[in-house]
Amino acid sequence: LFAAACLVSLVSAAEHRATAAEPFKLTSPQYQDNSVLAAKNAGNNKASPNCVGDNISPPLAWSNPPTGTKSFALIMFDPEAGNGLGFVHFVIYGIPASVNGFAEGALSKPSDEFVGGKGGRGNQVYFGPCTPPGDYHHYTLTLIATDLDPKALPPGLTRDELFTDLKGHTKGAAGLILRFTHPQS
Repeated sequence: LFAAACLVSLVSAAEHRATAAEPFKLTSPQYQDNSVLAAKNAGNNKASPNCVGDNISPPLAWSNPPTGTKSFALIMFDPEAGNGLGFVHFVIYGIPASVNGFAEGALSKPSDEFVGGKGGRGNQVYFGPCTPPGDYHHYTLTLIATDLDPKALPPGLTRDELFTDLKGHTKGAAGLILRFTHPQS
């Protein structure tokens, strides 16, 4: 009888896992988690020898947002930049819940599908890596599901200002880490 009860318990647990909702997930059709970004995704700033790319944002997709999500915010942060103090590459928010991704290059220019915040260079759109020669830097993309209307927040918020305004309004988050290093000549 005990063995039968254990078997029923195991089958029930397996069925529960099989029917449980898939997790909120951020992916890229072009890159796996921890992949190396192409040079085209690096920043483009002729004044910096470390900005060797075309500043084309990578394609992104997400699925299974938490129940009650009305909008998303998306941030890209490099924790190794600034000698460990980090650098915010871009901050966007007010992405409607009906949006489930962006095509390659879509975050490199203003759009009606998001509100531009304020990245570390004052930019309101994607600004790619400008990694110095040497070690890889990690670029953490964090997608935050919120219960806020897409038009609730004003444009131009920094990451810290956005985080303050999102307190009490987040439903969950998903992340993707990409890497980049300065191409060898």
